[in-house]
Amino acid sequence: MTVTAIARGVWRVADSCSVYLIVDPDTPPGERDAIAIDFGSGVALEYLAQLGIRRITDVLMTHHHRDQGQGLPLAVQHGARIHVPPVERELFDRVEEMWEGRQLDNDYNLRQDRFSLLESVPVHATVPEYRYVHEAGVRLFVLPTPGHTIGSVTYLLDRDGERIAFSGDLLHSPGKVWSLAATQWSYTQTEGPAMTVLSALLLHRYHLSVLAPSHGEIMRDPDRALELLAQTMQEYVNSRRSYPWELRARLEDPFVAITPHLLLNRTSMSCSYVLLSETREALIIDYGYDMTTGLVPTQERAARRPWLASLPALRELFGVTKISVALPTHYHDDHIAGMPLLRDVEGTQLWIPENVAPTMADPWFEDLPCQWYDPIVADRVLALDEPFTWNEYEITAHPQPGHTLYAVAYSLVVDGVKVVFTGDQQEGLGGRDGRRDIMNYQYRNLFRLGDYAASAALYRRIGPGLMASGHWDPRWVDEGYLDYLAESARQVDDLHERLLPLEALSIGPDGQCARLLPYRRRTAMDETVEYLVRVRNPLPEPARARLTPVLPVGWRSSEPQFELDLGPGEESSVQLTVTPASPGRRQRLAIDVTIGDLRLGQHAEAIIDVEAAAR
Repeated sequence: MTVTAIARGVWRVADSCSVYLIVDPDTPPGERDAIAIDFGSGVALEYLAQLGIRRITDVLMTHHHRDQGQGLPLAVQHGARIHVPPVERELFDRVEEMWEGRQLDNDYNLRQDRFSLLESVPVHATVPEYRYVHEAGVRLFVLPTPGHTIGSVTYLLDRDGERIAFSGDLLHSPGKVWSLAATQWSYTQTEGPAMTVLSALLLHRYHLSVLAPSHGEIMRDPDRALELLAQTMQEYVNSRRSYPWELRARLEDPFVAITPHLLLNRTSMSCSYVLLSETREALIIDYGYDMTTGLVPTQERAARRPWLASLPALRELFGVTKISVALPTHYHDDHIAGMPLLRDVEGTQLWIPENVAPTMADPWFEDLPCQWYDPIVADRVLALDEPFTWNEYEITAHPQPGHTLYAVAYSLVVDGVKVVFTGDQQEGLGGRDGRRDIMNYQYRNLFRLGDYAASAALYRRIGPGLMASGHWDPRWVDEGYLDYLAESARQVDDLHERLLPLEALSIGPDGQCARLLPYRRRTAMDETVEYLVRVRNPLPEPARARLTPVLPVGWRSSEPQFELDLGPGEESSVQLTVTPASPGRRQRLAIDVTIGDLRLGQHAEAIIDVEAAAR
């Protein structure tokens, strides 16, 4: 049958996927509004009158695949609002960017993002994960359940004493999935199947009565179905790895106690630390990709999944009642991606150091790597080198440039041990296997000479007993290790001084002496845009800097050229106003730079998306 009732006020419509129509069952027929979970090709519209439904007000998508949503343009024409998973929004309302930019030649990205819509549809909202969505008199709880896709979600409906899970394509039937190919997100790894195991185990915790999949029959023994899926998919994961991967154990016991009140989350992409208070509150230092099974080798938003999978164990094993504060060591996505979700779901306050807060609040301002997609604004901005308190702890955020210019080290005493959290400043295995720690600098992170010498001096002033890093084992510290860091810093500076012509031309390791800011922005045709041009004289003598805007044809700038007199090493800036004259995505403008007799050409660029003016 095309339409089947599966509960009071809930129908399944057979289409390119199963579409579920849900109404408030206490509303009389003919006055009912419905929501749809997924939409298929739009067949559900043909049955509204038969079911006594006036209209579909809202469509809630479980994931972005075309069989789930190829009829969404019909839903929009019908007047329905579209709600989509948070990390997959761009594959609904800006899908052209995927089609225009997707790597096709020599392609190692196996994710089925090309099974997306052919054209964009307007999105009303993203669904609030770990919270309720209320539409048309229906209340649904939203759970992230990655596996079939990275961004997939499941919707839970409580009705008449039953809990129904609309699980998309997480599973097809007991122990089976609709597609294994969809779970293969990268060329040789098993991220998707492993996430499927974790999602099945997490969903099992919600005491379901019914599983309603997108493909496959209704399952009325969900515990058995999910347990069988977790077991069988675990076998699959282990069959493709050189050693077993105990995913259930990761979920049930994700934390390692470094001291009684300091925990390390062993399941996160970067090391995430939990500071426990006697108040039963927790403070988290860095929180990126929790309970990760790996990151696929591509950077679009739909390839990144923040979630809160380790938090149930934190409550169950350590009695935590509230995660009150989260602190980032720096702005890289693997250290902060989950923080907005912590704030939205847990009420966690984000306390961000003053040198990190601007970059997190405006990730498009500078051309920096590894930034999160959205602005993250601090609930409290922390002054550097000034102690602050959280419950019984006194903590200090110290500036720690090196790995990135915008980074800190946190120092505090916990269980009688002075600990320094260093983020990604150094990398290594703590001296195991004869390997040594190395200085973890990247030039686009704005590394400068002297940064590592400054951090080595900082550690010596603090005198830590333990250094907790961003990706490697915590290290118990002695004087010999502090000496090693100071000598390594000296070697880093010495190598750069020998390799770069710094005496004659002090451009610096990052290779730039001018910047056009903000680096990225979006505007409309009828708007002028303001830029800041920063320039530094790299010469050992005073010089005049000539800065010439280079714009797309027909665009106008406030000045044809700027001239500045700069002393040796002096930095200054000017304001530039630009008027776009053509719409387009990722249009380029640049600054041609000459300083004295040094011609650097189009040394600094910026990227701008210009939307056509509204008619």
